[in-house]
Amino acid sequence: MKNRTESEIQVVYRISPPVTNEELHSLFVEAWEGHGLTDFRPILDRSLAFVCAYYETQLVGFVNVAWDGGIHAFILDTTVHRKFQRRGIGLNLVKQAETAARAQGAEWLHVDFESHLKNFYDKCGFKNTSAGLKNLRKES
Repeated sequence: MKNRTESEIQVVYRISPPVTNEELHSLFVEAWEGHGLTDFRPILDRSLAFVCAYYETQLVGFVNVAWDGGIHAFILDTTVHRKFQRRGIGLNLVKQAETAARAQGAEWLHVDFESHLKNFYDKCGFKNTSAGLKNLRKES
């Protein structure tokens, strides 16, 4: 597919639609090197919301909105199929996630990301803050 814009390929966004492990696995394999089989059901069952982007019937984008049960929501796993990247789909996934989180009563939306994604999340309107991170599998 030529690198056409999102509006030219008519992407449809759905908030928390029925989505299968197989659809998500196919998307993640295309977007993330080394992705292994994952059971997404327990994750999605606890999510505040999630957003799926579809081109025709194909799942081409996903973002999860986790939460703390109160006013804090968290963007996780922003994913766009490799062939559909750089068309604004990721930006719109995050915008839809923000709208869904706000509608569910969240007051704050957090995201952690690697430094190479800073420009993307800046475009999404996130402000840089200090935070801490500890890998519980590698550190004691």
